[in-house]
Amino acid sequence: MLKRRGSAVWKGGLQDGTGVISSFSGVLDNTPYSFKTRLVSEDGKAGTNPEELLAAAHAGCYGMAVSATMGQAGFTPDELSVNATLTLETEGMLKVTAVDLQITGKVPGMSKEQFEEFAADAAKNCIISQALHPDIKVTKTATLEA
Repeated sequence: MLKRRGSAVWKGGLQDGTGVISSFSGVLDNTPYSFKTRLVSEDGKAGTNPEELLAAAHAGCYGMAVSATMGQAGFTPDELSVNATLTLETEGMLKVTAVDLQITGKVPGMSKEQFEEFAADAAKNCIISQALHPDIKVTKTATLEA
């Protein structure tokens, strides 16, 4: 069993407060976040937000899951590029409602149909997709480059 750790410290009220997020690995080390970075500003200059971190985690997990599934079938991708777009509903209670995964890959010897199949399987079965299921709609678009 593995356990992964993260921590956060928040100071002040919701709209005027600030916080920092850290990860055990040190990749995040007192990275700032706030109401503004979460719900107002999307430029990322003032810090991050939990939804952005979830989208990045999902993109990383999904790419690895696609690669693992391909590897089981004897394929090794030259490159898989993933973008994850998380939808946060802001009307009423805040709620994550969807994540759209877009993957582009370069995989020698693979057909577009095979790539689509591997991408679809991983969209359902990667660890982060499983953690979000069934409440969050996960969609994907797969593009195989020559």
